[in-house]
Order: sequence, then C-alpha cells, then structure tokens
Amino acid sequence: MSSPRERVIPDWRIPFIRVPGSTPASTIEALAIPVGALIVSMILFGLFLLAIGQNPIEVYQSIYKGAFGSWFSWQNSLQRASPLMLVALCTALPARLGMIVIGGEGALVIGAVATVAAAVALEGAPSAAVTTLMLLAGAVAGGLWIGFVGGLRHYRGVNETISSLLLNYIAIAIMSHLVLGLIRDPAVLHRPSSWHVGEDNMLGLIPGMDVHWGLIIGAVVCLVTFLLVRWTTVGFAGDIIGGNPRAARMAGIAVGPLIVTTCFLGGAAAGLAGAIEIAAVQGRASSSIVVGYGYTGILIAFIARQNPLAVIPVAILLGGIRASGGLLQRWHDLPDATVLVMQGIIFVVILASETLYGRATLFQPRKA
Repeated sequence: MSSPRERVIPDWRIPFIRVPGSTPASTIEALAIPVGALIVSMILFGLFLLAIGQNPIEVYQSIYKGAFGSWFSWQNSLQRASPLMLVALCTALPARLGMIVIGGEGALVIGAVATVAAAVALEGAPSAAVTTLMLLAGAVAGGLWIGFVGGLRHYRGVNETISSLLLNYIAIAIMSHLVLGLIRDPAVLHRPSSWHVGEDNMLGLIPGMDVHWGLIIGAVVCLVTFLLVRWTTVGFAGDIIGGNPRAARMAGIAVGPLIVTTCFLGGAAAGLAGAIEIAAVQGRASSSIVVGYGYTGILIAFIARQNPLAVIPVAILLGGIRASGGLLQRWHDLPDATVLVMQGIIFVVILASETLYGRATLFQPRKA
C-alpha cells in the first residue's frame, strides 16, 4: 500500500521522469501540452511576421543561429540564462502554494543595490570574503523584499500579484534615487551609476568558457530547490497548502510562516540573480540592470510548470531567444522588441493551455 506521500500527485511532473503517484499518461501530458503550446505560439508569431512582410522561416533560422548555431551563440545564451534561472524561482516557488508573485524584477534590483552597498562597506577586506558577502547580501535583500509580499498576503490579506507588481516600481525608483545621489560615482558621466564593486571582487569565468560562474550557481540553486520541494516535509506541506489551504490548517500546518518562508526563498533567488549581474557582468548598479529579466522569469516559471528542475532548460531556451534579438536587428531590420512580441505570444498561449490539464481525453487513463 502506498504511503500518503506517494499518493500526492504534484502539478510539476518532470517530462520523461516518473514520479511517485504519477502515471505514464499524466507524465506525457505534462510534456505534450507545453510543447504543443510552444508550437502554436511559433505558428502565431509566424503569422505576425508575415503581416509585417518578413519570411517566418528565415527569421526562425536567424533565431536558431543567434541562440544555438555556434559555440559563441551557445555561450551568449548560457550567459543570459543564468539570471533567468534564478528569477524564475521567484514565481515558481510561491506558485506551488497557490500564489502568483511577479516581483522578480524588483527583487533583482534590490539585490543589486544591496550588493553594491556590501562591496562599499567591506572595502579593503579579502576579495573572496567580499565576493561571498556580496552574493549573500543580494540574496537576503531580495528575500526580505518578496518575504514582505508573503507577509502582506497572509497577515493583511493583500493580493500578492498587485503588491509584488507595485514593489517592482518602488525598487526601481529606490535604485534610481540612490544612483543619482547617495551612491553615485561622479567619474561615470554617460549614465548615472553607483560605485564599482572592484575588479578583484568580480566573479570569474568558467574555465574553457566565456560564461561566468553565475551559470553554475543558478543551476545548483535550481537543483537544491527541487530537492527541497520534492523530498522534504516542507515541500510536502507546500503541496497541501497549494491544493487546499483550509485542509492544511486543519492538519496543523503553519500556513502563514510557510508562505512567508517560501516567498523569502523565491525572493532570495531573484536577489541572488541581481547580485550575480553586478558581481559578474555590470560591476556597478545603474538603469542598465533593468532589462526585463523578472518578467521573462514569469514566463519561464509557467512553461516549466513550477518545476525548479525544468526551469533550467526553459531558461536556456528563453535566454537563447533573448540573445538572438541583435541578430534579428542586423539581418532582418527588425527591432529588438521583436523577441518580446514572441515572448508575449508564448505567455498568452501557455496561460490558455492551462485549461487543458486533466481534460484532454488522450491522456486520461482508460476505465475498466
């Protein structure tokens, strides 16, 4: 007889990997519906390209070449996938508890500001210690930022989607205020920016690759998060809350603290993404860090069905699409925003496909 843990069927089954309590049909469904949604999205985007006088086949070939057509393209895609993995967890983790948090952009920005502040405060300390504490400061700042959203949701009944969206704008405004005043580096004239964290404190590149260590950090965090939500009692409690909060309370689960903790962990991942962007790419906080990673992370979380492990390949795919924007501009005279149109179409189709889970007769088990 199966244990209660095995009878729970999570909503984030991994394609081609059988999990306790799942069936082959349900596992195929978890793969077929997102893939089908992506195919439909490509068809709709192709119609959009035809409407503006472009050849969809040629554009898709350019996207492939810009994303995965060469080793240089692969490295560029992996570089962009690093923050996307972490920011996607900011939406994926709370979604397991039935919450729609879209504050990854704000947590990333606050994490970046905290990273610069930590570097300035630790000036003169050993570089290894400074780098470690920079990353820790970014993660804690992002965690507190989204943890506040969870607290508002549970203790004051404030809708987490609205509060997290508004906090995005507040975070950007705080960064703009600081880089224009308190932490502005007067030596930078072309764009208001903070002080540099120091070349010795920057994350290096992975040996043999033109990709920084943030890629490894992002993949490891996704793996650890998957193990946490899949194989611990905390993850099991999250499944119960996401399925029926009232039943969770009746079972004695501390719903409020778990909501706040989950939001903190998701925000910490996004804050870590901001820290890595500063410590590995930008070197200083400025408006250039606000490039929409947080909103792309929402799309990744939905495509991955809130599965932290599936976030990794989806982030690489979306990172490749973002990396191909410049190539579309040079070869087809299309604006960089073209890839944002594609992302928007994918997002709408993915949301529409949510209604198909559990309803497609092809994937339903046969009755005796």
